[in-house]
Amino acid sequence: MTAKPLKPMLAEGNHGKSAQTRAIIIAAAARQFRHEGYTASTMRKIGELADMEAGSIYYHFKSKEDILGEVLDLGLRRLFGEVKIVLTDATARNVDFCETFQKLVDTHLNFLLTESDFTSVNIRNFPTLPEELRKSHRPLRRAYSDLWNEFLTEAQDAGIIRADMAIAPLRQFVLGALNWTVEWYDPDRYPVSALSERLSKLLLEGMSLKTGQPLILAPESELQQTAPVIKAANKSARTRAKVLSAAARIIRDRGYKAATMRAIATEAGIEAGSVYYHFGSKEEILDKVLDKGLRDLLDGVSETVSDAHTNPNGQSKIAAAIETHMMYLFRASEFTSANIRIYGQLPKDVRARHWPVRHEYALLWDAILEEAQESGCIRSDIKIIPLRQVMLGALNWTVEWFDPDRVGDGDYYSLPELTGMLQKLLLGGLLREN
Repeated sequence: MTAKPLKPMLAEGNHGKSAQTRAIIIAAAARQFRHEGYTASTMRKIGELADMEAGSIYYHFKSKEDILGEVLDLGLRRLFGEVKIVLTDATARNVDFCETFQKLVDTHLNFLLTESDFTSVNIRNFPTLPEELRKSHRPLRRAYSDLWNEFLTEAQDAGIIRADMAIAPLRQFVLGALNWTVEWYDPDRYPVSALSERLSKLLLEGMSLKTGQPLILAPESELQQTAPVIKAANKSARTRAKVLSAAARIIRDRGYKAATMRAIATEAGIEAGSVYYHFGSKEEILDKVLDKGLRDLLDGVSETVSDAHTNPNGQSKIAAAIETHMMYLFRASEFTSANIRIYGQLPKDVRARHWPVRHEYALLWDAILEEAQESGCIRSDIKIIPLRQVMLGALNWTVEWFDPDRVGDGDYYSLPELTGMLQKLLLGGLLREN
């Protein structure tokens, strides 16, 4: 865990001893939640970081959940305030769109990656929290989204950014690319300012060279759209497969903590004791689910890009790989979406066990992008690894907000429409002239 000092946040005008102690506890919890995840954090660990006995924490907070509630609110409230200042100042000084956009990106990333453990906790933990806990924080999250919506709408109305897509998914794309940086950014490699500059340029301009050539995509019908059939040799294997599928659905929809052995058994339609016959622990089930999710995705994208006839150039190969990635997230594998959704919640030792296959998938994308760059299909001024990280971040974050079953509900897209939007934005960027 980082050795940086804690940054307690004291309420304005309330600097008494009790308030200071509460602030220290909240800061310690934010640090713990950020690096170890909410589920793995305990009152004892929070107490150690705050340099106090765990029992003393209960004098100030009833539960770990109460502490999390304050952490979530503080993190987003400060970010909301700073972004609002940026937008107000840009309007007053008539700053152009691109400069304001980069300033917004820089502000968001600084709070997420360096300034505030609180903001990172909000981003990492919110999607898998119980509904009753999320409900109280939705108004502030909605207000933050509205700031971005208004900014992007004004730019679209002015003809600055592309007009062929709805604002809500456009905003989700931008924030998704930013938010996923908590999973890969390393401050020891380069400063946040450099990341902000590179990321802003990529989001605004895209990765492609402006050749004017049409993008050739594989017909959507050629891609697998339903879950692969699990061919189990016998009844025992079929039961194991059923248990793993049930666990994947629970983890994907309700988070790791909700995936108790009893809940898994109920979802699978079997007795709880039967689960223990096939698996020794919840941790064993989790490992199987995580591994299958990654391997399904790796195999699917590998097969897609190996077809040189269907994907005749670097751009079409990237577009086809994006489409396959999205299909596995939402249609072809419940294991893949479960893996992506809870990765930020996993303890470090669990992540380490699954790093090799994640690394293999990263290398596959690096090869795809390098080939496209060497053939002149994408810009030569973009570094491959950060490009891959940002691109996969934008794709992966869709599991936090996109619901393919809500097509036709307001600005909700179908999966093919969303995929097409992501291809256009990643290859061509936000700006209209691109």
